[in-house]
Amino acid sequence: MSTSERVSTRTDRPTDREQQVLDRIDKARRRKPKVREERITLAHGSGGKATQTLVEAVFLDAFRNPLLEPLEDSASFPVDAGRMALTTDSYVVSPLFFPGGCIGDLAVNGTVNDLAVAGARPLHLTAGFILEEGFPVEDLRRVVTSMAAAADAAGIRIVTGDTKVVQRGKADGCYINTAGVGRYEHSRELGVATARPGDVVLVSGPVGEHGITIMLERGELDIEADLESDTAPLNGLVASLLDAVPGVRAMRDATRGGVATILNEVARAADVSVTVHEDAVPVRTEVRGASELLGIDPLYVACEGRLVAIVDGEQADDALAALRAHPLGAEAAVIGRIGDDPPGMVLLNTAFGGTRIMDLLVGDPLPRIC
Repeated sequence: MSTSERVSTRTDRPTDREQQVLDRIDKARRRKPKVREERITLAHGSGGKATQTLVEAVFLDAFRNPLLEPLEDSASFPVDAGRMALTTDSYVVSPLFFPGGCIGDLAVNGTVNDLAVAGARPLHLTAGFILEEGFPVEDLRRVVTSMAAAADAAGIRIVTGDTKVVQRGKADGCYINTAGVGRYEHSRELGVATARPGDVVLVSGPVGEHGITIMLERGELDIEADLESDTAPLNGLVASLLDAVPGVRAMRDATRGGVATILNEVARAADVSVTVHEDAVPVRTEVRGASELLGIDPLYVACEGRLVAIVDGEQADDALAALRAHPLGAEAAVIGRIGDDPPGMVLLNTAFGGTRIMDLLVGDPLPRIC
């Protein structure tokens, strides 16, 4: 009888030595992995034991859910018949931590919001990390903990991801790429090209808080202000608006380029005019003061928890009530109206009684704010 035959036909219990080996394997599988290094090393991005430990001890520990736990190259999940939405974004904000949030919750909220304003219900997110050699592991834990909390608040799960490590000096600590998938639960077609004369423009709250918060945290302005980023998941607010108002034409989250950039996109896509009343735009005093020092209009400053909605003018009151009934829309306002002349242009009726054109900016006045 060959060795293989003896092994395959054996029915007796394992020897003491074999049982000890089996016990060690089982114990190793149940042992909670721990990153012993205090800073990220190139080995953490090599795909070997250090990578596995980092993934299990930091990412899996924070994002644990049944779709992620197999740690396969892709997450597998069933979908109902119908339309799905897919989005992706990358985050390079500097500094990584700021009043009201950090790069982690910013990445989750930004991706959730891109799906939500498209009219989809966010379901799952991916998370890709580019880490710099020497990045503190404790800072990484803070980032992923904030991501886990943001995902929980939005009612979504982070189901797969990737980690790469680059040499010291080749990055800026931590960059994050996310992708999100959502499901449409209604048949309405939303889009800025559907805007028409007579529609109104609403914002869900004060504008410019995120961008100015980042600038103040960098210490580039010699002023102090009690201001926090407005980063937040908008899917609950969007659901309330869509449920209450069938006349919603389009929604956008006012990130880079701010509200002014979105309104230019509306004007050009729908070949309409947009008139904004400066006095109607909610802006906190601290944001307005810092914007004046920078020489920019708050309407061009990024938000991370505000949306712009284009709504049938006859349903403006219903839309405003629906937004204000939600905590994230308590300070919502109607700021303008869609017209037909001059097509493709955005006009601002200023607080001084004049009118000026609000065009797209050539560059970004506040780089790396998301």
